Amino acid sequence: MERKTKKWYGDLGNGNFRNPILYTDYSDPDAIRVGDDYFMISSSFCNTPAIPILHSKDLVNWKVINYAVEKIPGQRYENPEHGCGVWAPAIRYHDGWYWIIFPMPDEGIFMTKAKDPWGKWSEPVCMHEAKGWIDPCPFWDDDGNAYLVTAYARSRIGFKSIIHISRMKPDCTALLDEGVHVFDGNTNNQETIEGPKLYKRNGYYYIFAPAGGVKTGWQTILRSKNIYGPYEYKNVLVQGSTSINGPHQGAWVDTKTGEDWFLHFQDVYAAGRIIHLQPIEWIEDWPVMGNFKNGELFGEPVAEHKKPDVGAQYPIEAPEASDDFSGEKLGLQWQWNANYKNEWYEMDTEKKVIRLFSYPKKKDGSLSDVKNLLLQKWCLPEFEAETKLNTENLLNGDICGMVSLGMSFGAAAVKKENNKLKLITIFGEQTFVDEKASASDITNEITELNGIKNIFFKNIVKRIDSKQEGIPLEKISFEYSTNGKEYKEILSFESKAGRWVGVKNGIFCMHEGSGECGFTESEYFNIY
Repeated sequence: MERKTKKWYGDLGNGNFRNPILYTDYSDPDAIRVGDDYFMISSSFCNTPAIPILHSKDLVNWKVINYAVEKIPGQRYENPEHGCGVWAPAIRYHDGWYWIIFPMPDEGIFMTKAKDPWGKWSEPVCMHEAKGWIDPCPFWDDDGNAYLVTAYARSRIGFKSIIHISRMKPDCTALLDEGVHVFDGNTNNQETIEGPKLYKRNGYYYIFAPAGGVKTGWQTILRSKNIYGPYEYKNVLVQGSTSINGPHQGAWVDTKTGEDWFLHFQDVYAAGRIIHLQPIEWIEDWPVMGNFKNGELFGEPVAEHKKPDVGAQYPIEAPEASDDFSGEKLGLQWQWNANYKNEWYEMDTEKKVIRLFSYPKKKDGSLSDVKNLLLQKWCLPEFEAETKLNTENLLNGDICGMVSLGMSFGAAAVKKENNKLKLITIFGEQTFVDEKASASDITNEITELNGIKNIFFKNIVKRIDSKQEGIPLEKISFEYSTNGKEYKEILSFESKAGRWVGVKNGIFCMHEGSGECGFTESEYFNIY
């Protein structure tokens, strides 16, 4: 009996939705409504293409439709720079353009724009060169002045918990002044306030910003009649008695029917930062989120709720995860481990396979730093991923396999050496020193695979009991088969919470040594 592939659906099909609406690491989300359409973007760090763009008609059912940035600016990102690259971006629609402003904490603030979010986005422009400026959000005021609100990364600049506003050119190409610190969370019980989003309503300027830390904090709202403050503030969404830790940064959006909603993330450790949706009710000009009691100006996250009233009903959807590699282009669920090169792969529409060309690995380098790992985000709390790889075109020194990449990482693979095929496993753990990741791998030879043309791998992710209450923990294991039926486990390890990035898994083909490189082909990558 053929197995059915799985997806995570936030839409319950009965008029309600469940949280999270997306069990995928779309960290630091921002979103807008333009007409009947909603667009959401997220961080992508060193993976490319960068800044995924998701589309929805009802705030519950989302699909990835594009990426805003093809290659991350800078020669540095020709190699994986884990935890660096594109941090929390913001998206806005203004003057007929879609604008995305994104930070690179070591380089500065960048802008890209497009008339059509499904189409080609402009080459990124550095609007402000700086180290440690993060979480930018543009704002165009009624009087024609334009502003940029930002936060700071202590790891780069030496301090944090400050919200800053600068004037900028309306075309987002440069800042016009040094700006002003408008709020200090260090002196207002709002330590680690960051991720600011600037809005205006009923004569108030509002800054939506999380504080208290990614895994343990809350949503703060700042408001003032003057854009530069002083700002009063309230905590409007807290974990309370729920299991939703965080609840962290996101976006305020409305519906054409007059409802207000808040999209935000929850950090679930190894799985990354998953997306939740909360109702908003305005009370005394404060946006109160989630479930709240009468007379209170703060709420707790909802686990299930009636879907937003957008004036119509839309099909139940979810981002793609499984792939039969039959298309002309690589599916939008896939990203590479660094700025990618087209010669790394080829889509063969006749054979309906993806062809991964072996690419030289750095001598003594880690698997985690291989550029041409083809990766996708975890899409479920538990799942099995299965793939089939052809070994006939491997050359001596080539290694092809299935990989799980996180702070702890591993792979099941086939290596060709001395004209023989060997089944191997690779395991390692990343460590960070001065924001630079490093790792060393342990490679074990399992058995020889003489005469094997195809190899089948499974990557299995299963929840296990954690020693720390409220902190999810997963067992990550790899199995192999030579016939696609009987499988044997050859590697397992525990998941480890990432440095802002959730675990990804996928396939790869790399080369050790200086000899000629071959290739592998895959017919599918399925999630069960």
